[in-house]
Amino acid sequence: MWNERYSTVEYIFGTEPNDFLKEQYQHIPVGGRVLCLAEGEGRNAVFLAEQGYDVTAIDLSEVGLNKALKLASKRGVEIKTQVADLADYQFGAQKWDAIVSIWAHMPETVRQYVHAQIGPALKPNGVFIVEAYTEQQLAMDAVGGPPATQKQRFNSLVNLRAELSELEEIVGVEKQRMISEGTDHQGLSAVVQFVGRKN
Repeated sequence: MWNERYSTVEYIFGTEPNDFLKEQYQHIPVGGRVLCLAEGEGRNAVFLAEQGYDVTAIDLSEVGLNKALKLASKRGVEIKTQVADLADYQFGAQKWDAIVSIWAHMPETVRQYVHAQIGPALKPNGVFIVEAYTEQQLAMDAVGGPPATQKQRFNSLVNLRAELSELEEIVGVEKQRMISEGTDHQGLSAVVQFVGRKN
């Protein structure tokens, strides 16, 4: 599905970074190693590389990651890419200064598997930065987020706090905000935003 969606000349979510990431990336230790989950066409990974981070982007879609490499080359930076499924991805131990999850909408079992690895995978003072759609998105007129048939892919602050309780919460909010990211994320949207730090 994602290979097909990404097989366009244009970047369906645009080439500019996610607004929340742009606001919060300063929490990442300077020059650190960053893992971007479900990174697709690479706009967030490329932005972080431009800020001097050592970035690895993972996604199910080889087509998306090839576009990410093209974007990095165009911007004069390097990123690493890996085709990977979050359902069985091994994050490693104390490996990352940040893990970034922007619109990585996973089934509940996969989300819990991923979140169980976040704390162990972060280095001390490492951060986990998340923005996801909440189920309230289904009542919005905006474009973006999982379909109504996949409600378990929505996220919430309750889930994040429960599954990431070992992290110190820096930001934790559910809100509505305007989103303009390419053609496929547009309009007033219902989101959850979270930043947690490993002490």
